[in-house]
Amino acid sequence: MSITLAGVTAGYGRDRAIVSNIDLEIRTGEVTILIGPNGCGKSTLLKTIGRLLKPRTGSIHIDDLNVLRNDPKRVARTIAYLPQSPVVPTAITVEQLVGYGRAPHQSLLGLRSPRDIELVDSAIATTGLDDLRMRPVAELSGGQRQRAFIAMALAQDTPYVMLDEPTTFLDIRHQVETLDLIRQLHDAGRTSIVVLHDIAQAARYGDRLVVMHEGRIVAEGKPGDVVTPDLLRTVYGLDCAVYPDPVSGTPVVTPR
Repeated sequence: MSITLAGVTAGYGRDRAIVSNIDLEIRTGEVTILIGPNGCGKSTLLKTIGRLLKPRTGSIHIDDLNVLRNDPKRVARTIAYLPQSPVVPTAITVEQLVGYGRAPHQSLLGLRSPRDIELVDSAIATTGLDDLRMRPVAELSGGQRQRAFIAMALAQDTPYVMLDEPTTFLDIRHQVETLDLIRQLHDAGRTSIVVLHDIAQAARYGDRLVVMHEGRIVAEGKPGDVVTPDLLRTVYGLDCAVYPDPVSGTPVVTPR
């Protein structure tokens, strides 16, 4: 199973298209990371895949599931989407927040099944939030809060997880914890699609990089093949040195 985009063009209102004629395959079992400068269309592309934004042209399929023409609940049982700055409802606890991830699997009455409880407990344990499960989300640190939202996405129990800039506003320790958690999801069989700004982190944690520029995909492939001085000069307008990380061996970028 894979996500396939063909000829996807999308934007907001009557303004110009933000992403244009996107052809892309998100391979099952990989961590695919979208990189590129601000405003290049990374977040717009995620919203379009997740059906939060209707494309003007093109198609999106997950195997034989037509994302754009199918029941929203069925799509939500296939793809979990975590936006850049999710809103925290007042006084909601970690356990309640994670429980919202089960909504696509529940009836209109919202009654919890034993399976719902099992998956909420599992998501809380996986993200290391057992001691905080009754704490209001608004009282958590930035890193703890991000883990709580990732736990909600986990409880949704989908084969695909999309995260839009999950490390924004986090210190380096919590960035690493969040990215390590994404790799754990990969090891558990989830396919992740992530937007990141830090190129070195993207190269270290991604199996495949997709580079966007001015609403189009300009390169995709393994980090070592994609992150080159020529590409960085073209996409970011910056002259950079690229060399292997002394720990991971993946590309690190330093502006000259």
